[in-house]
Amino acid sequence: MRLLCADDEPDIRAILRLALSLDPEMEVEMVDSGHEAIARAAAGAFDAILLDGMMPGLDGYETCRILKANPATAHVPVLFLTAKTQRDEARRALSVGAVACLTKPFDPMTIGQELRAALLAARSA
Repeated sequence: MRLLCADDEPDIRAILRLALSLDPEMEVEMVDSGHEAIARAAAGAFDAILLDGMMPGLDGYETCRILKANPATAHVPVLFLTAKTQRDEARRALSVGAVACLTKPFDPMTIGQELRAALLAARSA
């Protein structure tokens, strides 16, 4: 599975990269902004995109809207990884086209399984 992850925090990117590398079938590319996520998503064939909801400049919600409006990336499932866990935030993520919302802090030992489970649930819905 090719996964594109966008988060503005270097520590989160490092932990995510390490955590997701535990899954030998997962190939992860990290970017640090919504703008970079849009550019990489359009240029590469990804199976899913994981976005931080709160990023400076172009936040995850607007990034998701742009990805879903682009025919080249509209089919790629988008998931959010956010510290905002209120029900309204999850609804907001889903309303812009995300298939699931995972929460921070996350368990590095299970985040890959959670991501796969969320994608499977979205495909089955």
